Amino acid sequence: MGRTGGTGPDGGRAARLLARLALLALIGSLVVLLLAVGDGGLLVVGSGFLGLILCAVGVWWFVAHRGAVRLLGVLLAVAAPVGVLVLFSHEGLWLTALILCLCWGAALACARAALRRSRPPRPPRAVPATPPKRPVLIMNPKSGGGKVARFGLVERAEALGARVILLDPSAPADVAALARGAVAEGADLLGVAGGDGTQALVAAVAAEHDLPFLVISAGTRNHFAMDLGLDRTDPSRCLDALTDGEELRIDLGDVAGRPFVNTVSFGVYADVVQRPEYRDDKAGTVFTLMPDLLIGEGVRRLDARVDGTPVSAQQALLVSNNPYVSPDELSGGGRRPSLDDGELGVLGIRVEDAAQAADLAVRGSQSTALTVLTAHRVEVTADTDEIPVAVDGEALRMPTPVVCTLRPRALRVLVPRDRPGVPAPAPSVRWRKVFDLAFGRRERPAGESH
Repeated sequence: MGRTGGTGPDGGRAARLLARLALLALIGSLVVLLLAVGDGGLLVVGSGFLGLILCAVGVWWFVAHRGAVRLLGVLLAVAAPVGVLVLFSHEGLWLTALILCLCWGAALACARAALRRSRPPRPPRAVPATPPKRPVLIMNPKSGGGKVARFGLVERAEALGARVILLDPSAPADVAALARGAVAEGADLLGVAGGDGTQALVAAVAAEHDLPFLVISAGTRNHFAMDLGLDRTDPSRCLDALTDGEELRIDLGDVAGRPFVNTVSFGVYADVVQRPEYRDDKAGTVFTLMPDLLIGEGVRRLDARVDGTPVSAQQALLVSNNPYVSPDELSGGGRRPSLDDGELGVLGIRVEDAAQAADLAVRGSQSTALTVLTAHRVEVTADTDEIPVAVDGEALRMPTPVVCTLRPRALRVLVPRDRPGVPAPAPSVRWRKVFDLAFGRRERPAGESH
């Protein structure tokens, strides 16, 4: 398994060099802008920001409205960047814009690389594991579009001495009850080839009995497997842990008594996944429902207490089992740098008009539309007795208040010793940190203002 380099002398020198290159590229972009002031440099920056703002407004109109306003949003979202490019070409500013973009891109790339090298992710604390004697694996043949059959997981698992419980897609089963039955019959390991929702239910039974748990990446997205550093392209490699494995101790989330391994979503996303048509037409369902959920009659506001901090009137709230490195990491391929820090990640979103959408587009994670926190306990309330909740992608309804907590290092996970590992996630760029790193200043303690 590949490991990220440490913070030794070579890593420190490389981080310092990259930080200096980042500042050099940043200075270069400022020099280009100053030299081009008389030749339209300010026009490049101003029109670029205006194009970004208008594009964000167009996207908001498209998502939050119907009819003519939605059509206008599409036209604006497309026309804004096209108009900026046409302006650059007509005014002869494309070369200045290109150089500015290259300098800024180089500055960001070097800054992220420097920050990543200066503080590489802590490798999970793995210990040698004794091969199980009576492993029991629960497999969903429909999961991931039929990965169980495609990769021959049943045959390979049985050849390694595991007992396989194959679910019947036509008859929904209580997988937690199946797991408890396997434990009663003497299983010394539980495992799942299926989606993250199924993984969580069986993981809770394994944690309850202090048994090792095996994750087989046979789901659709396999976020949990990704954060464990497992091979998502070939789930059969996960079975290598049965003969050549090591054990990790990780945290297990709890939402109103139900376990979760990834995230719990409240608000807009949870409302959408409740709809039966969502499974067959995700995009169409989202675009149909969003206007009502954001500004229409179906709009829902959530309040929460994140440890002792009140968070009010959120349109969407996401609670994760350990925080993601940045809110940007949640848009598809996000990773959590650690699964054993004992903290929940909390992301709240409140965008009510085009101005806030533009603010979010320009300022990103610094926008007032986002609330980013960590906590040990999150209590979510609303003005109804029951609210929709999406737990690891599964659509549920729970009575309010809904409480999310974490069971630190409650789950023993058996993983192959030879596995791809978890690439270091790209950190958010804080230029003060880059400056301190470039000139060898001490890192500021957490909580000190920048």
